[in-house]
Amino acid sequence: AGGMPTRQRPIYALGLRLMAMLALSVMLLLVKLTGEHGIGLPETLFWRQFLPGIALLGWLAARGEIGRLYTKRPLIHARRALIGGLGMFLTLGVVQILPLAEATVLGFTAPIFAVLLAVVLLGEKVGLWRWTAVALGLIGIVIIAGPDRAHLPFSGLATGIGAAFMVALISIQLRDLGRTEEPVSIVFWFSAFCAPPMALFMLWTGLPHHDAAGWAMLGGIGATGLAAQLLMTAALRYGSVSSVIVMDYSQFGWATLWGWLVFAHVPPAQTWIGAPAIIAAGLIIAWREQVRGSAAGSRPPAA
Repeated sequence: AGGMPTRQRPIYALGLRLMAMLALSVMLLLVKLTGEHGIGLPETLFWRQFLPGIALLGWLAARGEIGRLYTKRPLIHARRALIGGLGMFLTLGVVQILPLAEATVLGFTAPIFAVLLAVVLLGEKVGLWRWTAVALGLIGIVIIAGPDRAHLPFSGLATGIGAAFMVALISIQLRDLGRTEEPVSIVFWFSAFCAPPMALFMLWTGLPHHDAAGWAMLGGIGATGLAAQLLMTAALRYGSVSSVIVMDYSQFGWATLWGWLVFAHVPPAQTWIGAPAIIAAGLIIAWREQVRGSAAGSRPPAA
């Protein structure tokens, strides 16, 4: 399944990616609210995975298309779920430690780690432009971290950077899986492999009886998480990573807005100075990826 080439529709792909970022920002807002509501992170992770998996299964069963979930690469899906599950634990965990805007900006360091991983794992040659972007991104992190540990505790900083590293690692895996698997299959197997271990974690954390608000938040996390995954994966069917990734930075705007409206948090000056450096680094890397992609027929530049 998914072997047929898809016609590229760059503007449509940008729109899909923008909607994915809105859904993702709402999901992270709800994750932060569940933490304040006393709901344990393992339980939040379980419902985040279980609800989308069940929803997809029901949708495909109703259409008589369960066969679309068939895969010849179950071990690759399992490996992606192991790395993705750890990445999600860090990604959702950091928003419970840090303000939404700061947690989101740290996530933008993923392209920097993707460059470093491409060197280490894929043996890619990286030239001046991308090394400059890596340095610029690291400077941005240092500015945001700043001397004020009360604003950005080390645990939050480490969790956010760890989450970004895992996202970069997952992106390399998804590039491989996307060659043979449909988006719906990738999303389903991620849920199927991740939900059972999360259910076991709940034996330790307990499953408290939530009020209606708590269940509404958990349901919302499942729904917005599924929407974000499907929209992001679909965007990559109609446009390249380097062309749609610019929309990812809109998430900083949403996170800042939710942080202000819901938590009355306005990021300090150091965040507003460091964030553009990190975003610029990501855009330079995306631009170079596009240049290298268009030069693939000839000799790709090591930049």
